[in-house]
Amino acid sequence: MIKTEGLTYTYSQGTPFEKTAVKNVDLQIEEGAFVGVIGHTGSGKSTLIQHLNGLIKPTSGKVYIDGQDIHDKSVKLRDVRFKVGLVFQYPEYQIFEETVYKDIAFGPKNMGLDEAETDKRVRETAALVGLDETLLEKSPFELSGGQKRRVAIAGVMAMRPKVLILDEPTAGLDPKGREMILGQIKEYHEKTHSTILLVSHSMEDVARFAEMILVMNKGEVFCYDTPPNVFTRADEIAEIGLSVPQVTKVFSLLRQKGIDIRGDVYTVEFALKTIKEYIARKDGKNNA
Repeated sequence: MIKTEGLTYTYSQGTPFEKTAVKNVDLQIEEGAFVGVIGHTGSGKSTLIQHLNGLIKPTSGKVYIDGQDIHDKSVKLRDVRFKVGLVFQYPEYQIFEETVYKDIAFGPKNMGLDEAETDKRVRETAALVGLDETLLEKSPFELSGGQKRRVAIAGVMAMRPKVLILDEPTAGLDPKGREMILGQIKEYHEKTHSTILLVSHSMEDVARFAEMILVMNKGEVFCYDTPPNVFTRADEIAEIGLSVPQVTKVFSLLRQKGIDIRGDVYTVEFALKTIKEYIARKDGKNNA
């Protein structure tokens, strides 16, 4: 679905402020994957995702969507951006229409969809992100911060992109708001089977929702693997300035103390299962 070859981007090239933000990134993301993208500030993750719908053109290297070089002369970037939807951090600042309905409908209308299909998408997507129909004719500026964010996300979802990229979608929200937004993104993924890239500073969020994790460091891919394989490298991840989930730290400490228990635990549910397996194994040895 998404492929990059030698993707490199340098800001302010040829000036004293020149800085390479993304360096020789080779990446392949399968269709329908839910990928968590994580890295410390300045790791290159935001620069990378902006390449995936053509907002930034590589200094060198290629970006392919569905096997097509998006910067080929035959490709219209407008079509790429309908296929790859990008929700920026604090998307509520991009709201501009008179009503919630019009804001969600803006993208589908620009795609050239007829009124009936646009209406269907607006209502379906509003329901999916937990916005009551009674809010559709209200001004989005009358809504709460969390509701505004859901309106902005719904506006991108309503275009039904094959790839949905969300840059820190829960930034600034309280725990309840975070849970709601993340749950709705997960539900959207399950219903549409779209490819999702969730950029986050929270390893806990990524661990709970992502099927694959991309860790960026100094503009390069540190690792791209399943959550269990990523979290077996907890010590290395800590060395590059990232914090692993608290539950992973606990199991890492247990291993350091000589307890023979697996170290790739990354959710509370996984921890409970692992502890039960450990106790059963110990009881089996004691009874033997």
